[in-house]
Amino acid sequence: MKVKLEECPGLEELEVFIRYGRMTEKVKYIERVVRYAGKEVKCRKGNQSVWISASDIYYMESVDKKTFVYGKTEIYRSEQRLYQLEEELKEEGFVRVSKFCIVNLNMLESICSLRNSRMEATLKNGERVNVTRKYLTEIRKRLEER
Repeated sequence: MKVKLEECPGLEELEVFIRYGRMTEKVKYIERVVRYAGKEVKCRKGNQSVWISASDIYYMESVDKKTFVYGKTEIYRSEQRLYQLEEELKEEGFVRVSKFCIVNLNMLESICSLRNSRMEATLKNGERVNVTRKYLTEIRKRLEER
């Protein structure tokens, strides 16, 4: 695989070209990674509006009808509902793990069983999130696609 970089002064938006002989899983993966790197979510931190790169989001959860976006150490608030973010970020590797939580599979370190038929996902920043069995099939399917 060859990688070429070209600086174009005056170009306002990043362009990425992927040339391939035939469509393969590797090409599809590279496309997902490039799209993922460019996706951003509008959030609030205090009184400021900020754009957070999808690649910096670990998980999102809904608490008392408010949506929170969690980075490595930061917490933001989103005006969007959880189902809207789920739909918007589905192709970027985000998957629902419970009624109130969506996880970035790129930040997933492990999933393990707990007592009482419960499961827990551990993220790369050490955070732990409960996983509902209802969503486990979808999580497995999405992990196999990678």
